[in-house]
Amino acid sequence: MLFGRTQKNPIKLADKGVVDWKYAVCGYCSTGCSIEVGLNAEGKPVASRGVADADVNRGKLCLKGLAEHEIFDSAGRGLKPLVRKHWQDAWQATDWDSATTKMRDEFRRIQAQYGRDSVAVISTGQLLTEEFYTLGKLTRGLLGTNNYDGNTTLCMASAVSGYKRSFGSDGPPGSYEDFSHTDCLIAWGSNLPEQHPIIYYRLKDAQEKRRFPMIVVDPRVTMLAQMADIHLPLTPGTDVVLQNALMHVIFKEGLEDKRYIEANCNGIDELRAEVAKWDPTTASKICGIDEETIRVVARLFARAPAAMQIWTMGINQSTHGSDGVVGINNLALITGNVGKPGGTPLSITGQCNAMGTREWSSASGLPNHRFLENAEHREEIGKFWNVDPEFFPKQLGLKQTDIFKVMETGKIKGLWIIATNPMSSLPNTVRVRKAMEQLEFCVVQDCYQDTASNEYAHLYLPAGTWAEKCGVMTNTERRVNIVTPVAVPPGEAKPDLWIFNRVAEKFNEGGRVKFPEYASDIFLEMRELSKGRFCDITGMDHELLLKHRGVQWPYTAEQRARGEEPLRGGKRLYTEDATFRYPDGKAKLIPLPFVVNYESPDEQYPYWLNTGRLVEHWHTRTKTGKVGNNNKFSPIPFVELNPDTAAKLGIRRGEYVRLISRRADAVVMAELTQRVAPDALFVPFHFHDCANRLTIALLDPYSRQPAFKQAAVRIEKIADQREAALLSKEMRQF
Repeated sequence: MLFGRTQKNPIKLADKGVVDWKYAVCGYCSTGCSIEVGLNAEGKPVASRGVADADVNRGKLCLKGLAEHEIFDSAGRGLKPLVRKHWQDAWQATDWDSATTKMRDEFRRIQAQYGRDSVAVISTGQLLTEEFYTLGKLTRGLLGTNNYDGNTTLCMASAVSGYKRSFGSDGPPGSYEDFSHTDCLIAWGSNLPEQHPIIYYRLKDAQEKRRFPMIVVDPRVTMLAQMADIHLPLTPGTDVVLQNALMHVIFKEGLEDKRYIEANCNGIDELRAEVAKWDPTTASKICGIDEETIRVVARLFARAPAAMQIWTMGINQSTHGSDGVVGINNLALITGNVGKPGGTPLSITGQCNAMGTREWSSASGLPNHRFLENAEHREEIGKFWNVDPEFFPKQLGLKQTDIFKVMETGKIKGLWIIATNPMSSLPNTVRVRKAMEQLEFCVVQDCYQDTASNEYAHLYLPAGTWAEKCGVMTNTERRVNIVTPVAVPPGEAKPDLWIFNRVAEKFNEGGRVKFPEYASDIFLEMRELSKGRFCDITGMDHELLLKHRGVQWPYTAEQRARGEEPLRGGKRLYTEDATFRYPDGKAKLIPLPFVVNYESPDEQYPYWLNTGRLVEHWHTRTKTGKVGNNNKFSPIPFVELNPDTAAKLGIRRGEYVRLISRRADAVVMAELTQRVAPDALFVPFHFHDCANRLTIALLDPYSRQPAFKQAAVRIEKIADQREAALLSKEMRQF
């Protein structure tokens, strides 16, 4: 007898009438999946598929990528420039010339009255790199404010800071290819199946072939934790304690790589002195991990011929996120696991082009990892751009998280928000709202008109999105790949590059600073600035990137002239012929004392609040909330609640509850699950006026990244469920 599908009609995919496929790179997370968008006979995008010969995703796409073609004509797209005198007034349509003139006049008025830094610029991780470069030139070279940052401060700033502290420069050392060579992997605060599903596929495929042990460090029983060989559900905020304890065991048992340390590291004596205090017995009482388990994990990691570590927001989004990254780097360095196949500390970046903004936007200084504090760098870029080097500030200005705090005091009066939604994404959004209300002039540039932040704008500039534009992006493993235009922006909306160039014309007296119109020409300018730098892209151009489905940097003109083909995968930094970026070529081992500098539960607020991403949604849902196949899985905000806790409080599955922190409250639906501990809760951060009403704006001292993962709340049962449902709907209106 035959069973199953053989007894039924075979599955047939609907014929969408695709007559042409256009190449792009996915515009959601940092994986960097190559994607093709199918166009029908009318030129309308109707399908998406993965590219089989692209090394990154090998034909696969996640739930978001498979429906990405639907964002081009989704609801809420901006169709024309809009202006109003006060943010509570009705919008009035205007033209582009009037809009950009208004923007120049208002920003110049504010700067003349309050100083150059009274205007701030907040960008994103989702523009194309040529757009980032142009925005940086405009902001640093013409607008002149030093209060310029991206929303990547909310996700990757701690990784950037940690890499710089340990290695002397930003730049992830490894690649996805390392999964196929490693003998042990530790995932710190990373839930790949939901955050980066295609990277998870690469990891799982390699693990099934090599059978290496996978250790997951996470307070929550995430999807990745469920598939781990060892899950370490540590107490929130205690990653550094666990890292110190692992190093304590490695040093005590003589498992460190003495030859590698002597050849490549400074600071070993200071590190030994600090970790000597953190024996497993002492550490266990703080981090909550059994002391024998700490010893087992330390031995597994140190004895592996090649050991790998990955991490995402569970490490970064903390008051000691930068220290957590340094701790990961310390573990890699003392065991010789940097720069070799399968041995690397690899940060898994957040947004599709967060790496591009780190490399080229000038938000953290000047292009290609140059520093404002370095007079030679200011001179070099000033000469290249035809800008007086004295016009540049001599030190880095405020990060996004500090900009809004200063804005609340009234010292920042003008704001330009580009492709980001701080009214939903920043912590403690009740205070963010107050800061936005006092602005004298706010510009929002976004492909969607109906974002929460646009509620407070005086000028709205409708932008193109994703593959309505042309340019490159850089993924987690430093692979530069190209997006080709699939569609055109609707109505009078324009690509971000076109908008930046029109704004630049208003500020660029006499045309002294050159702003190329085409992305390919801008890439050539970037390429020239990269020569001899760590991030050298002189061997690349748009045609090469399209041919190879992306190329990892560094790839130099000399390599190309020799006929050296770009590697499909596996290019690593800090190998034997590429030293660390400090003057002596050595990395720094940095001791990490543990300090409790975050909010913890108490009698009044007895539960840990953790926030994070769902596989079906992206950030503040301005895109995925309007795509039916994404939104249907999680259309409303919810809280993961342990069944024992729910029983104690008399809460049933599906009931609305109120979460209350010291900042505000939020109404969410209860989802009962053993994935969270009895003293913990998990809320997705995607929903407006929900999770980030509760979070606290405590910041890491190095990266200025918020502690989204450590806050304290209490839960209240709601008697009137109908009223609660209406309130929840009102809170998620954007």
